[in-house]
Amino acid sequence: MNQNMTDTAEQEALIPVQEPQRQYYFMERAKEYLEKMSRAAGRRLTFCVTTFGCQMNARDSEKLAGILERIGYTEEPEEEKADFVIYNTCTVRENANQRVYGRLGQLGRIKKKNPHMMIALCGCMMQEPEVVEKLKKSYRFVDIIFGTHNIYKFAELLATRMESGHTVIDIWKDTDKIVEDLPSERKYPFKSGVNIMFGCNNFCSYCIVPYVRGRERSRDPRAIIREIERLVSDGVVEVMLLGQNVNSYGKTLEEPMTFAELLREIEKIDGLERIRFMTSHPKDLSDELIEVMASSRKICRHLHLPVQSGSTRILEKMNRRYTKEKYLELVERIKRAMPDISLTTDIIVGFPGETEEDFQDTLDVVRKVQYDSAFTFIYSKRTGTPAAVMEEQVPSEIVKDRFDRLLNEVQEISARMCARHQGTVQTALVESMNDHDDTLVTGRLGSNLLVHFPGDASMIGKFCKVRLGECRGFYFIGETEDDG
Repeated sequence: MNQNMTDTAEQEALIPVQEPQRQYYFMERAKEYLEKMSRAAGRRLTFCVTTFGCQMNARDSEKLAGILERIGYTEEPEEEKADFVIYNTCTVRENANQRVYGRLGQLGRIKKKNPHMMIALCGCMMQEPEVVEKLKKSYRFVDIIFGTHNIYKFAELLATRMESGHTVIDIWKDTDKIVEDLPSERKYPFKSGVNIMFGCNNFCSYCIVPYVRGRERSRDPRAIIREIERLVSDGVVEVMLLGQNVNSYGKTLEEPMTFAELLREIEKIDGLERIRFMTSHPKDLSDELIEVMASSRKICRHLHLPVQSGSTRILEKMNRRYTKEKYLELVERIKRAMPDISLTTDIIVGFPGETEEDFQDTLDVVRKVQYDSAFTFIYSKRTGTPAAVMEEQVPSEIVKDRFDRLLNEVQEISARMCARHQGTVQTALVESMNDHDDTLVTGRLGSNLLVHFPGDASMIGKFCKVRLGECRGFYFIGETEDDG
């Protein structure tokens, strides 16, 4: 055996098998390579993480940024100027894929001029085999490709790329593995997302998520509590609990625990002021959860409850597993327990087979529930889902007409629901300076509405009592209220 092979064997023997120790080992290895690269460049190398898609992706991106900073990269907000660019992709809609390809083409041109540049792609889009094949064929300049199931291996993949100089592709079809205690670089020092589960078992007929995120798996409640306690000790006052369907939390644990029970435990954490969560599937929202929310001092009075359609017939085609009547009964129970609840929703217009009568059912639900706001979507055919091959695709001009009518209804109701708070004094968590007026700060109410009011940067991350003045549809202009 020659010396090189002996050295390699000895080095491999030193690599920890257990996670997360294994990843910390590769972070140190990548750090050594980065120092050499930085010396060659004559400067510190930079990174930019660009996130497409949902809040779970945003949370994953914070972990990627945390690993890159630990390795020694410096953050650069503009991807065109960064030496390491990573796209954390979304594939809920097919046009999201096209956006990624377009931006990749631009990055490829920039990379030719920067010998130190590397490009990585991860997230849901990478779980589609045809995407990976296209990248291998047409975007050979991409350095690292990985999916949703092995994001924790990022340091190992990066070290492998630095060491070998070859493209690294590592896609897993599924996993039951959850790796805790990796670095994370939060976007906000005072609030954070916290994953409580991964994957989805619902298989709504229009949705690609279960195929790219895998089956449901819940994190150990002790790990969740430990993470939140650490976040609070680091200045976090608000957490957003994240999962594709938080209401089914705990079903895969060795010792089952309901989402409501988890919330009770999280509420006990000293120093944590606000708890939010998303997303809730109506079919799993229990009376126990309503009771916990109603009695809580910390859980925000805001519930995102996607209805998708008001037609029982369309809901069945969507595989949503509730009826219009069941949904309205659930809303009634929620409002009875919490009259001040802010309800928001998602609605899809133009699902295959939707008739005018079905659409009128959707309008009926919107009028009866009186949502504070609604995210409205035109149905987008998603290759790989059952709905994509359904007959009776609705003509685009009919869908557009229905979408416009729905939007008018939603906006009218939302403005009215928002205005009901006018003149009240509420607590806002100041999140940032106002984008358009540097004499104002922007805060978020428990209801999730925004309020802009006079202030300065010293107030960011703090709670303020604010009297809500003029309502402008989806936000307020306010004034701070003297505590005395």
